[in-house]
Formats: sequence, structure tokens, C-alpha cells
Amino acid sequence: MLFTGLTLADVLSRAIALLIAITFHEFAHAWLSSRLGDQTARYMGRLTLNPLAHLDPIGTLMLLVAGFGWGKPVPVNPYNLRNGPRGGMALTSLAGPLSNLLLAGVFALPLRFGLISSGMFASRSNLIPSLGLILLTIVVMNVALAIFNLIPLPPLDGFSVLQGIVPREWAVSLERIRPYGPLILLGLFMIDRVLPVDALGAVMNPFINFFLRLYLGV
Repeated sequence: MLFTGLTLADVLSRAIALLIAITFHEFAHAWLSSRLGDQTARYMGRLTLNPLAHLDPIGTLMLLVAGFGWGKPVPVNPYNLRNGPRGGMALTSLAGPLSNLLLAGVFALPLRFGLISSGMFASRSNLIPSLGLILLTIVVMNVALAIFNLIPLPPLDGFSVLQGIVPREWAVSLERIRPYGPLILLGLFMIDRVLPVDALGAVMNPFINFFLRLYLGV
């Protein structure tokens, strides 16, 4: 089963966290693209904090059960962006992960400064998640979503960021791998499931742990 080992409190806290994480991530893309001159996302109804406008079924399920995933891609016409196609897309793409890191920092404050006691995590075995568990899950999921999306493989945000900072010739060469990006990501995920290795974890965990230590002090 997908939820083996998870209590109902875990599932509920993840559901709350992913609604917040994905919604703000995709809204940040739409908001910045609009600020940079492209109104495509606005016209498509994506400049909103309504979660239903941003949830991708597969990406949401992955985030819920695996701790990383994605939302419905925000439509952007890079040629309308004031910073140019590469620079504008790099900034627009970076806005999503940065919004998640910002959210994680905000929700971590009550935990970091002891406003919510560690005893409030004690209800993990109950049906209803505690406030402490919800806050912790929001922090962890936002950090995980940010780091996952910064992996420089298409269709993740990190790929557009990379294309925006490398020389133009390199960006053109990188474009050749775009059709294969989802297959590469799927392959990495499957390797983690069938072999005693953690390819994605080896890349993501050092950064995730850095931000969790920064935000939570643990």
C-alpha cells in the first residue's frame, strides 16, 4: 500500500502541507511571470491561491507518499518576459522553490523559538495530527519540494535556472535533453526503489538537512 507505515495523522498533515506548498510554489511562478510582463498565467486563471488551480494529480500523489513532487506547470511565454527568454524564465522558475524555502522558514519560527512545545508532537499515533506535527510537516515538505525542483533536469525548475545562467551555446546544447528529462527522473526514482542505493537522496538530502538545521536548529 502507498501509505504503509503512515498513521492517519501523518496522511492528514501531509495533505495540509502539500496544499500549502504546491499552491504557493505555483502561485509564485504565476506572480513573478506577471510582474515580468507575461500575463499568460493570469489569463489562464493561475494567478490565484486556490489550490484546485495548481494541483497536478500525479505530482500531488508523489509529494504525499514520497515527500517530493510537483504541481501543474504554470503557462509562461518566455518571449514576453522583460528580462529576455532565458533570464526571465530563470527568474520565474526560481520563484517557486524560493517561495517554498520562505514558507518553510516562516512556519518553522514557532518551533525554533519554542512557542510550540515538543510535547505537541505526541499525537502522532492519534487520528488527528497535532499542531506541532502539522507545522513540522509543512516545514519539511516545503524544503523537500524546493530542493527537488532545483535539480537541474527537465521539467524541473532547476533546468530553466541552469539554462539562464550558462552561456547561450551551453543552453542550446542542454535543450537537447529536455525530451528525456522525465524518463531520467523516473529512472532515478525506480533505481531508489529496486536497488540498495538512494540516488535522489544522495543529491537532495545534504541540502534538505542544511535547511532543516537552519530553520529548526536541530
